[in-house]
Amino acid sequence: MTAHLRSLGYSVNHKRVQRLMRKMGLEAVYRKPNTSLPNKEHTIYPYLLKGLKITRPNQVWATDITYIPMAKGFMYLIAIVDLFSRKVLTWSVSNTMESEWCAEVLKAAIKEFGKPDIFNTDQGSQFTANIFTQVLKDNQVQISMDGKGRAIDNIFVERIWKSVKYEDIYLKSYQNGVELQKGLEKYFDFYNRERFHQSLSYQTPDKVYLQVA
Repeated sequence: MTAHLRSLGYSVNHKRVQRLMRKMGLEAVYRKPNTSLPNKEHTIYPYLLKGLKITRPNQVWATDITYIPMAKGFMYLIAIVDLFSRKVLTWSVSNTMESEWCAEVLKAAIKEFGKPDIFNTDQGSQFTANIFTQVLKDNQVQISMDGKGRAIDNIFVERIWKSVKYEDIYLKSYQNGVELQKGLEKYFDFYNRERFHQSLSYQTPDKVYLQVA
């Protein structure tokens, strides 16, 4: 945020921005339901990212589902992310967590951006279901799954969830799915094209992805 304000011509430092954000009350924490329930009958694949250096786009993609509180009720959000550039490749919202929904989002990402070498998920039943893993097998993508109870394995996607919730969802209190869809379209366009990332040397995900891909 400091880098973004400076790019707009404001003379601010990190401490001032931090103080103002605290004064605005941007620190609410919302609990979420467990969106990663396993199915004991499904095949669990090994975790392939331990010690792996991610050095280019489309080397590793990851996905996750998060709970979105609404003014009335809730929705679910899924996103597929390129881990090198942090670019959100595709995303979708739904009022249910079906494997078919996840598989369609995956197919859309592969159709538009090609395929990764490795695809990482948690052990949620949506991602261990055959209808989802078969899409990866059909495209010769290596399947990687986080260790049970190790949310830190998918930390990059978790950081995106924190960003979208604190910077958009918690501030907007969307009334329905149509509003949520339109709002997230604007947010993810901003996230990919305009939002600076310290981990990317204050570049945007789109710039990093397109420069190297």
